[in-house]
Amino acid sequence: MTVGHRRGVVVLGLVAAFMVFVDGTIVNVTLAQLATHLNASRAELEWSVNAYTLSFAALMLGAGAITDTLGAKRAFVTGLLVFTASSAVCAVATSMLMLNLARLVQGAGSALLLPSALVLATASATDEHARHRLVSWWAAAGGVGMAAGPLLGGSLVAVANWRAVFAVNVVIGIPALIWSLLSMPSVVRRGRRLDLAGMGTATVLIGGLVFALIEAPAQGWLYPAVLTAVALTVAGLAGFVWVERFSREPLLPPGLYADRGFATTAIQGALLNFAFYGVLFAMSLMLQQGRGLSALSTGLLFLPLTGLISVANICSTALTRRLGRPAVLSIGQAVLAIALLGLAWASTSTALWPLVVALIPIGISSGLLVPTMTSQSIAGVEPALHGAASAAFNTSRQVGGAIGVATFGPLLGTAHSLGTGFITCVIVASASSTIALLVTTLAAVGRRTPIPVTSSA
Repeated sequence: MTVGHRRGVVVLGLVAAFMVFVDGTIVNVTLAQLATHLNASRAELEWSVNAYTLSFAALMLGAGAITDTLGAKRAFVTGLLVFTASSAVCAVATSMLMLNLARLVQGAGSALLLPSALVLATASATDEHARHRLVSWWAAAGGVGMAAGPLLGGSLVAVANWRAVFAVNVVIGIPALIWSLLSMPSVVRRGRRLDLAGMGTATVLIGGLVFALIEAPAQGWLYPAVLTAVALTVAGLAGFVWVERFSREPLLPPGLYADRGFATTAIQGALLNFAFYGVLFAMSLMLQQGRGLSALSTGLLFLPLTGLISVANICSTALTRRLGRPAVLSIGQAVLAIALLGLAWASTSTALWPLVVALIPIGISSGLLVPTMTSQSIAGVEPALHGAASAAFNTSRQVGGAIGVATFGPLLGTAHSLGTGFITCVIVASASSTIALLVTTLAAVGRRTPIPVTSSA
């Protein structure tokens, strides 16, 4: 692969990360308009966010195996095609049912895109330091997507309407698809059997779990659909354990969760997304429905949070080399927990500037955590299994994000109590980050020898 091809592959991986993560935040600023234009209920608004997360999380493990087995290029092109086509359907949706079903398909495309994009972005790495640097750039592209999401979404809603929020994916996706088909060389195809039974049972397990966690707070655990989802979760878990015991090429390689660094990172990723996406959802509704801000104003208010994530993503490489991953994780989680409590206090002010100030350390700490966790999740895994490791790590993150939105929706309360409900949500998010800090501390104490961060460049 020539230098030009390597750069092109990295750029495509970064573009895909941008698209996947921009869709995780851009929809939040459309909630008020969706409620008006499509007569959406609170539950339907939650599903406009969670439908994407549900299929994303449920299919992620299988997508990682497909990436490792069939090659990153095939997985990438397929994911990009599905993502772009479903975005077009979202843009022309005439009901919340049509929109949310298209969001389910969109999440499936993202599930294929994310692990293949990470493999593509790190394919040219020659050592651990180079890999962490590329992971940081990949995470920064996702951070730019997060940053662009609320602001871009707010701008598009102000200039056009909520349909433009989904149409922008088509504008980016079609050129990227043509570029990948014409110029992308094949990248790392491994002769590994596809564990179809494991993929099927994992999809049932995670899909049932996420659905139950989304619906139970609003409908109750005895609601028929929730009971069915719980039954599917149990059946999926039992089936997954059974088929993985006898699989020659298991979906999750045995050494993956045996590695302390990976297992710890999976828990930390879930806790981070629980807090981040839950707060983002709650704050979007609090600002628009509680304080009456426009979508554009809400997007601008989010900029200190999401914009600084990108800056911190890039800075994380140097800081990790200097202090080590455990120290960066501990600092980031401690700052995030304290800053979230500051956000709760700031939300009681009638002025907006305290909210802006409180979002600054939240953006910086979150930006340091994501690339550090991502690089740690693949640090002890052989390159041929980076797709599986990336998929497993991001599955835990997406499940955490879905639980966050599902939990914070009911906690937020009604339109008349959004202020009080938001404080409750942020305190819960701070507790989540505190638990993540405890996990990091216990893992560091239990580690007999330090995990090397990088090799010399």
